[in-house]
Amino acid sequence: MRKKIGLMDYGMGNVLSVSKAFEFLGADVVLSSEPAELAKSDAVVLPGVGNFGDGMTELSKRSLDAFTLSWIESGKPFMGICLGLQLLMERSEEAPGLAGLGVFKGDTLKFPKSDLKVPHMGWNQVEIRPAGAGRFSGVPDGSHFYFVHSYYVKPDDDNVVACTCEYGIEFAAALSSGNVFATQFHPEKSQECGLSLLRNFLETIGD
Repeated sequence: MRKKIGLMDYGMGNVLSVSKAFEFLGADVVLSSEPAELAKSDAVVLPGVGNFGDGMTELSKRSLDAFTLSWIESGKPFMGICLGLQLLMERSEEAPGLAGLGVFKGDTLKFPKSDLKVPHMGWNQVEIRPAGAGRFSGVPDGSHFYFVHSYYVKPDDDNVVACTCEYGIEFAAALSSGNVFATQFHPEKSQECGLSLLRNFLETIGD
């Protein structure tokens, strides 16, 4: 049976490339900003590109913030991508005073000043951690993924870090806990390794 992926459309994500990647893997994609439509899915994906504050505002306008928390609480598979990861944190330096979804305890921080260019853009290697063992099944340690971001997440619990990356500092490149998996990089733009991650995510969906 084909899996149905609910892809959140809140005006902040490159939804076309994410949709095409899942469709390539044999899933049906429901692109919607309506919680009632997304609720009919087998799994939900929160993509995102842009500002943390704008992202939370747009989610709230559509009641997608409450929907996200309810969906995750239900135990069904959920994935965040790029800004979609950062919005799962409690807060961000990009929007002081504005609360995030708080699914993961911790912060989203701006890269420290250095000789490296910000945003961190392009291909970079990741080191898989124990929390990512199942999520990265079939993906060799040290594989390259595609990044575009100026902020990085720092969870309070190091045990939820699924993989790390080096860019001036070591930072969490993906988080995993229970039914929630989220990546700072873009798996939909990361060729075969990215498709493997999305395929593994589809396999977490029950028949």
